[in-house]
Amino acid sequence: CSEPQKEDACRRVFCAGLLLGKSLPFPMRRKVALCCSLSTMAGAFMNSGAPSRRSLVMSSSSTSTGVSDVLAKAQWPEEWPYAFVDFSRQDEAKDGDFYSFPRFCYHVDDKAVAALTKYYASAFRDWEKPSVLDLCSSHVSHFPEEGQSYGERVALGMNESELKENPQCDRYVVKDLNEDPKLPFDDDTFDIVTNCVSIDYLTKPVDVCREVARVLKPGGAAIFALSNRCFPTKAVQIWLRTNDLEHVFIVGSYFHYASGLFKPPTATEVTPSGGSWAGGTSMAVDYLAVVRATVDK
Repeated sequence: CSEPQKEDACRRVFCAGLLLGKSLPFPMRRKVALCCSLSTMAGAFMNSGAPSRRSLVMSSSSTSTGVSDVLAKAQWPEEWPYAFVDFSRQDEAKDGDFYSFPRFCYHVDDKAVAALTKYYASAFRDWEKPSVLDLCSSHVSHFPEEGQSYGERVALGMNESELKENPQCDRYVVKDLNEDPKLPFDDDTFDIVTNCVSIDYLTKPVDVCREVARVLKPGGAAIFALSNRCFPTKAVQIWLRTNDLEHVFIVGSYFHYASGLFKPPTATEVTPSGGSWAGGTSMAVDYLAVVRATVDK
């Protein structure tokens, strides 16, 4: 940013601090000083009739607010509330370099993996024999096998060594969605599109969601899982500046602003331990939430 832009951003962040006051817990208050995300939002919230940031993220400091409440009561700004800088990253080097080395491991707690598979087992029953696209995939997709029949299953990811070892998919595609968010599939190809704890790495998430809507069949659903872990140098700035409840809101907003292509998204917490919360931040090591949106066509 230029110096005038930085000064303006800091001014707006200061105003956001006045709006937020001191009632928020430290994990959220500290973000007021980080102008990348909140500077843009502050300007939107100060417009006449605009909701406050606390209502925008469902008062994340409240212990009575759960994952499912965030999208059930969401108040969406009329216009896209984020700025280009919100989707910048600490490491802007080519993603192909970062993902060139295979990582044959789970990126979340084993119990969280089991909880996600259990959630999939229930959700996939909405289709007799679903065809599934797994975005940002790797050597495993965590799909249920017992008692579940499938159509074609496709893994799309960055590392070929990982993808070719994935036994849960019939074929794979190596593609960098940050370079080109267009999905290499025909319209109305899949019943389900999954994304397991990787939405925080996408720099063009709404473009990807529009593509997801295009390749989903009528009645198809996007099922995106969120955790409280990430590679911080590759996660987008807005993800690093916000807490777990706000992450749910952010992912829900991607579907909301995807040109009306989805019905209102919903969210569910599937943390196996239940865990505890500090404001909008889960203290559980196995925290997991799922945002689901059905295509509107």
